[in-house]
Amino acid sequence: MTTLIKKSKQNRNLPIGDLQFWKKNKHGISGHTTVANFLISVYREDIIRVQVSKEEIFSPNPYTVVMNPESINFSLDETDDFLILKTEKIQVQINLYPFYITYLTLDNRVINKDDAAFAVSWLGTEITNYKTVQEDEKFIGLGEKTGGLNRAGNAYTNWNTDYFAYGVNDDPLYMSIPFYIGVHNNLSYGIFFDNTHKTTFNFGASTNRFIYFSAEDGDLDYYFFHDESISQIITAYTDLTGKMEMPPLWSLGYQQCRYSYYPDSDVLTLAKTFRDKNMPADVIYLDIHHMEKYKVFTFDGEKFPNPKEMISKLKDRGFKVVVIMDPGIKTEEGYLPFDEGLEKDLFIKYPDGQVYEGQVWPGWCAFPDYTKPETRKWWAEKMEFYHKAGVDGYWTDMNEPASWGQHTPNLIDFSYEGEEVSHRKGRNVYGFQMARSANEGSKLQRPGERPFILTRSGYSGIQRFAAAWTGDNVASEDHMLAGVRLVNSLGISGVPFSGYDIGGFAGEASKSLFARWMSIATFSPFYRAHSMINSNDAEPWSFGEEVEEIARNYMKFRYRLLPTIYSVFFKSSISGLPIAKSLAIDYPHDNKIYETSFQNEYLFCDSLLVAPVESTKEITKVYLPEGGWYYLYNSKFHNGNQVIFQECPTSYLPVFVKAGAILTFQSDIVHTGERHDGTLRIHIYKGKGITSYIHYEDDGKSLNYKNGESFSRNILWDSDQLILKFEEVLGEYSTAFSKIKIHCHGFESEKVFGVFGEMQTEKENFAFLGRLTEFDPLPDHFHEYHENQNVDTITFDHLIEPFEIKFS
Repeated sequence: MTTLIKKSKQNRNLPIGDLQFWKKNKHGISGHTTVANFLISVYREDIIRVQVSKEEIFSPNPYTVVMNPESINFSLDETDDFLILKTEKIQVQINLYPFYITYLTLDNRVINKDDAAFAVSWLGTEITNYKTVQEDEKFIGLGEKTGGLNRAGNAYTNWNTDYFAYGVNDDPLYMSIPFYIGVHNNLSYGIFFDNTHKTTFNFGASTNRFIYFSAEDGDLDYYFFHDESISQIITAYTDLTGKMEMPPLWSLGYQQCRYSYYPDSDVLTLAKTFRDKNMPADVIYLDIHHMEKYKVFTFDGEKFPNPKEMISKLKDRGFKVVVIMDPGIKTEEGYLPFDEGLEKDLFIKYPDGQVYEGQVWPGWCAFPDYTKPETRKWWAEKMEFYHKAGVDGYWTDMNEPASWGQHTPNLIDFSYEGEEVSHRKGRNVYGFQMARSANEGSKLQRPGERPFILTRSGYSGIQRFAAAWTGDNVASEDHMLAGVRLVNSLGISGVPFSGYDIGGFAGEASKSLFARWMSIATFSPFYRAHSMINSNDAEPWSFGEEVEEIARNYMKFRYRLLPTIYSVFFKSSISGLPIAKSLAIDYPHDNKIYETSFQNEYLFCDSLLVAPVESTKEITKVYLPEGGWYYLYNSKFHNGNQVIFQECPTSYLPVFVKAGAILTFQSDIVHTGERHDGTLRIHIYKGKGITSYIHYEDDGKSLNYKNGESFSRNILWDSDQLILKFEEVLGEYSTAFSKIKIHCHGFESEKVFGVFGEMQTEKENFAFLGRLTEFDPLPDHFHEYHENQNVDTITFDHLIEPFEIKFS
């Protein structure tokens, strides 16, 4: 009977109970309740860590957090009912009987609160933290999650999954980032639940009592963030989990992929066609058909008899080469990677020591255990094979890990840095650690050069090692817009370098869909087209002359905008903020931005408001948030806080420039290794007050920027006084621009005064996008064409010393 009672209790909810004992320590407090041990640590004045476990020793994730708690002054007061821990930004009120936590502002407004009855609870091994819902609370982020911008009313699972042709509301996908941001009552906070088991976040699906996050096993281990803005919360989260390193400049250009390009003659023809058609591009990918029978660290000797020579010819045309690397190692005696992995004990195994095998492209495969340091070192060394061939970047795919059947046995063992855990705890970090191995391998093989790693799978902290793409999407209008939301959500969640397969991987895009997708992706951090085997050609010239011209226009625009894009990437490497920024970051309390009609809108490079729209629409509604906005293509001004109707032919994606913006452009180039004409074109847009922009340059390829070999300059634009100020240059790198040309938008100026004396401006008409050829002479088919007309411009030498100019 006693056994039955115990089992019955295990099958019911077990809350954490009353506090029994606590003590203060250097970084916070520790203690235990009737059920569990707890540790509450002040990591910084804006970051609180909470750990709860029924075990004596906590079992943290060793891979994600790169920050140690700082020595922060905090106060601790005790009453009959509460402990109150207070920093300069947060109050943590700990209820004693029963134990639950409330986070408060310094003026006692509730930021976030546990459900008093359930707080932290267990159902068997499953641990859950229940939270009360605040009035009109919204939830954003959680990484690569489908659905709407506001997660309220939905539930999500973190369990890295290979999902071919997923639906626009399907879950889970390839990557797990258990970090979300809550917004309510002019307040915001973030929670990062650092448990690598399968986790669930329920934001009110099937219940109106609470929200919760849970893990199927392990500790409750979460970090709570609070500050004045969502930007500060994202920066704090990436302080904790790490920042993106500056990528190589070439990785910001256009990238072409297909499953697969072969033989080598087709690859060379592809490169030649880009150059012949004057369509800028930097990267060509080699998918799995470059391998011998799909075995990693091989080339197919028939399709690619001399890969080194082929890659050398591609480099002569200005192309970089990225190869796919899958984790599965074919279990074939005589295949060196398998023999070595077996000998060195580097593969994932069953508990009885037998090597685990799963079926993937090569057939039955063993899987390297990347949670083992020896395996990561070995993989990095094996990458010498690709380095000798001249490969520039690495694409880690199938690393959830994927296998046919999609049911990896949970009992297999992962090293997990010596902890020895099951698949339940190891799966979600597997792709993360494979990307890490590839990153370390690239640095080993190319010392001093920046790696480019692209990954499908990952976990929080993946931004330190790789860019991400959103997997096997579908050629549809809905998927195109879903990809935008996925990238925006990844940006909210600390992954600034991400993108989607332009045109859709599965299925075949229509002409209009591909044209629209190319235009939207121009304003994506990662800019790659990809398509599936046994489908029609999907290169930018494959959809007819008109689509080719539209694609070329936007590709050229992307390359001209690279000074701005590269500068914002640098800013992101410091702040952790996204390059493609959901409007929820800058306008979190504007309810309009969460509406279905406007939730896809985002800011690219801080100043360009992009309004993605289906290719089937000729006119669309656009919401312009507070401030002023200029239509990019003709500088027509609109006041903010309103919905406008904007024409949107496939040749003109709705894009608006924020009033007060500073945008920098260069001349046309066909790849990032080509020299521009030496003139930095700065476009300034009249707004209100003072705005700033950091212009950044370095060599685009080495890690020397970390040692000060860079050129960084803050530019201030005072729209009220019409003064443009160039501040002191920081760094020891010489700028590549000898001239500056200013374009004035939203105001007229006949003269400019400054260090050059008095100078006359010149009127100029120019277009950001070229005029389309009228292939069909019928009047009904004439294309729209927009110019910025009578724009005042001034050109002068690029001075290194600080200076300012005044427009009048």
